[in-house]
Amino acid sequence: MAAVAAVVLVLACVGTWSAVASDDVPAVHRADGVMDMGGGVRIDTSYFTAGSAGRRPAVLLAHGFGGSKDDVRGQAEKLAREGYAVLTWSARGFGRSTGKIGLNDPKGEVADVSKLLDWLAKRPEVELDKPGDPRVGMAGASYGGAISLLAAGHDHRVDAIAPAITYWNLADALFPNGVFKKLWAGVFLNSGGGCGKFTDELCRMYERVAESGTPDAQARALLQARSPSAVGKDIRVPALLVQGQSDSLFPLGQADAAARAVRANGAPVDVDWIAGGHDGGDLETDRVQARVTAWFDRYLKDEKGVGTGPAFRITRTGGIDSTDGAALLRGASADTYPGLDSGRRTLPLAGREQSFANPAGASPPAVSALPGLGGSGGLSRLSSLGIGVSLDFPGQYAQFDSAPVRDDLRITGSPTVTLHVTSTSDDAVLFGKVYDAGPGGSRPVLPSQLVAPVRVTGAKDGKDVTLALPAIDHEVQKGHRLRLVLASTDLGYASPAAPATYRVALRSGLTVPTAPGVTTAAAPLPSWVWWLPLAGAAVAAALFLTGRRATTTPAPDPALAEVPLQITDLGKRYAKSADRYAVRDLSFRVERGQVLGLLGPNGAGKTTTLRMLMGLIKPDGGEIRVFGHAIRPGAPVLSRVGAFVEGAGFLPHLSGRENLELYWRATGRPAEDAHLDEALEIAGLGDALSRAVRTYSQGMRQRLALAQAMLGLPDLLILDEPTNGLDPPQIREMREVMIRYAAGGRTVIVSSHLLAEVEQSCTHLVVMDRGRLVQAGPVEEIVGSGDTLLVGLAADVADPLVEKVAALPGVSSAIRTEGGLLVRLTPAAEPLASTVPAADPPEPLASTVPAADPPEPLASTVPAADPAEPLASTSGSAAAARLLVELVRLDVPVASLGPHRRLEDAFLTLIGGSA
Repeated sequence: MAAVAAVVLVLACVGTWSAVASDDVPAVHRADGVMDMGGGVRIDTSYFTAGSAGRRPAVLLAHGFGGSKDDVRGQAEKLAREGYAVLTWSARGFGRSTGKIGLNDPKGEVADVSKLLDWLAKRPEVELDKPGDPRVGMAGASYGGAISLLAAGHDHRVDAIAPAITYWNLADALFPNGVFKKLWAGVFLNSGGGCGKFTDELCRMYERVAESGTPDAQARALLQARSPSAVGKDIRVPALLVQGQSDSLFPLGQADAAARAVRANGAPVDVDWIAGGHDGGDLETDRVQARVTAWFDRYLKDEKGVGTGPAFRITRTGGIDSTDGAALLRGASADTYPGLDSGRRTLPLAGREQSFANPAGASPPAVSALPGLGGSGGLSRLSSLGIGVSLDFPGQYAQFDSAPVRDDLRITGSPTVTLHVTSTSDDAVLFGKVYDAGPGGSRPVLPSQLVAPVRVTGAKDGKDVTLALPAIDHEVQKGHRLRLVLASTDLGYASPAAPATYRVALRSGLTVPTAPGVTTAAAPLPSWVWWLPLAGAAVAAALFLTGRRATTTPAPDPALAEVPLQITDLGKRYAKSADRYAVRDLSFRVERGQVLGLLGPNGAGKTTTLRMLMGLIKPDGGEIRVFGHAIRPGAPVLSRVGAFVEGAGFLPHLSGRENLELYWRATGRPAEDAHLDEALEIAGLGDALSRAVRTYSQGMRQRLALAQAMLGLPDLLILDEPTNGLDPPQIREMREVMIRYAAGGRTVIVSSHLLAEVEQSCTHLVVMDRGRLVQAGPVEEIVGSGDTLLVGLAADVADPLVEKVAALPGVSSAIRTEGGLLVRLTPAAEPLASTVPAADPPEPLASTVPAADPPEPLASTVPAADPAEPLASTSGSAAAARLLVELVRLDVPVASLGPHRRLEDAFLTLIGGSA
């Protein structure tokens, strides 16, 4: 208790320290204003400062396209608390600022930034490099990232920049390789408020290109002049370039071009590839903002000891968090930026020249990304987990495959391939993409949902073209193939409307970059990993000092060494209760080769019993022995027990076999002890084992979970609701698997609510209710001990005759049913024999059935019963014999007679009797 108190005190002190520390954070002051830029343009601004520490560096924060200064307020306040003077503004045409959108026109938006710098130079709290020259950095995402690069090239007063998910050449971004990126261009236009919100020349350019579907030289020149690439030779300041992997608008190649240009000017450059982008996904906002702050601390405050991070960092998906299903992100890094072609490796591709069509109107189009829809970014990141949404139409693409890779292959950069293209039209427009194709016919995955378009001019006579495919970071697993697909259409781009036929042949293999200098960091550990063991050690020490309770495990019982399970007087009370039991006085025994059904209504104690059996919870009384060994948590004998409780979790991108191998390795037991092939043969999964689990049906997942429970071929197999979610054929297959497993001399215990299925698959039953044993024994014994008999009729009978049967002594009721008459006996009946003359033996059955071959006399096959014994107390066969005598006397045309009770009837009778 003292240790616990100490832990609580430490945590309380941490909270108190945090509260005191937060009181020391200076308040942020914001001043809003409007600046006149001339020509009727007025720019809405906000200026943030905190504390009174004298002069400090300044930061200009720009917003993204379609936004305003309010979008960056949170980051501005954080930077102000870190000792910066921060100025934000709404660009022309956005927020409350006037003017038309010029897409960062050097004479418009870029000139506005220079005037903002002039204003900062006059602020008394802003540090100056010289009169009129403030010490200033710029940051922003997308549209704001581009203005940061442009301002650094146009105005030498900018000292450091940190642009994110932006473009280097806007013409290349919207017209890649001469193909119009129509869907993104439309999104761009509409998010700006429509054509009327843009300058006239931009509006006319868009309408011209959108109508023709083909970008012209004038359009390219207009966008290039407003791109950072136009002033690339003049950007000579430290640059932190953050680019998104889930980005079909501004892909990784844009940041690569910027990095090469700025580094060529001699300035420091770091590159960071984040998980998200314009297509959505995780933008890693907190981590990126922290790195931007460190970047400015180093290059604006000149704090040389500040770590700015690696020269190159990339975020990779490292599986799924089992607690919330979110993707786990891990960082990989290198001391130098590798570019997009480091560690190149060529993979041969198979396939002859192929022909395919560009359909009239370019419809239906293939689908790669879903431009402008944030959800598609989440899908693109899931490609690393083996999930994809791409679509290609037959007859509209060519396909070339590599051989299966022999080892895991990490592609980091831009793959390339050389092709020979021939077209029936003057130009051919192709869309290249590289799929990751798993074994067994599983659906191929398009990494990051990215595609590379290319316009091949003069293709009528045939032309060689080298295609740079999208830059990606993707791991191709051992045994997977790389598939090069060249499609004639894509949803996000403009394709020629005229029909044409393309022919494509390979001129080279597929060259992929591997970036060998990039290493993946170990997964970060959450903070509780550090403090929880310390707290646990303190509590353990307290328990050790205050006293120890000796616990001993009973010795094995040799007499039970071959008995799979024996439960004796088992009891478990509900938490915080002295007299309410979940399980009480439970005793039963299970033998080898049995399939035991554990039945009972909800709350009967079945799950509690199974949890105690598997050593997950301790009983309050009684004993469980498995092969003579008493069960305790962690008991070695539990290695002979396999369990399947409501399904198992599998990694969707791995095959069934790989999931089972991974599970077995986690047990730490030798691989040869898994008996993997035997378990798989019993489960009957066949060729599906080589396919990714994401392609499995529910029934296949259940059988894979059963195979996992059978790894090591445990002598005792425990299955809790194994048929959940299965259709009738799958239920039958699961039943056969259980029967085959027990047939080898092992034992299966199954808990299920499907009574008809239990009746067919189980040999023995244990029925529980309210924590107690109601009945145990073979299925046929429990089912066949009822008081209801079914009388099969050779001909129909009239209602008066049915009423006479119902009036017989010892008969409770007689009703018509589909199979004849259902006769229910009275438990405390008068002896039927008293109504039968002793000297008259029953007539042979043949005499009661007209026009039928005389069967053997039924009376001769029924054991004689004591006439004085009441019917309800006699055995099932004796009761049938006594009833038969009365039916023959009444001239009832009997064709058959026997007990009528299903497991459902027996179960409800047992449970009802114990209520």
